[in-house]
Amino acid sequence: MAYSSSLTNHFLIAMPGLQDPNFARTVTYVCEHTEQGAMGIVINRPLEVTLGELLAQLEIPTDDAELQASPVYQGGPVQTDRGFVLHAAGPTYDSTLGITEEISVTTSRDVLEAIARGDGPERSLVALGYAGWGAGQLEQEMSANAWLNGPASDDIIFHMDTGERWLAAAQLLGVDLNLLSGEAGHA
Repeated sequence: MAYSSSLTNHFLIAMPGLQDPNFARTVTYVCEHTEQGAMGIVINRPLEVTLGELLAQLEIPTDDAELQASPVYQGGPVQTDRGFVLHAAGPTYDSTLGITEEISVTTSRDVLEAIARGDGPERSLVALGYAGWGAGQLEQEMSANAWLNGPASDDIIFHMDTGERWLAAAQLLGVDLNLLSGEAGHA
């Protein structure tokens, strides 16, 4: 049975007042949200490492210069040594979780091997680590005005420049984050 208040396939958009350095000015794609908690991938925090460097560390060869220069993202503060690949749904790999008919997440090496060969998913975002919340934790943060949330857009995940994603995700909701104060209030 589906969790009726699920934020799966939604963006969590950090409010301007969110000071946690792991999440300030981030957009997190929620891969799973149940009564037991939530898991997501931050999609706008590139690391210093490129995909080419990561593939070389894993001894996965590729000659694709554009692929080698692609950023790897800090997916969140949990298990930062573990890889997560958000990608267009379709092909499945050893550990693929279908999130929607359009987006999946895979944690197994075979997706990186397919990407390196050029026969992987048509769109992908590679991240190290994830964002996780225990039961009720995300709901508590939302009631404290830490996050905006709204439906996700694969255009923002896969096609938009990293630096534009935070403002663009809020603009999907008609919100201009530049006009919001960093202070939250309750009526």
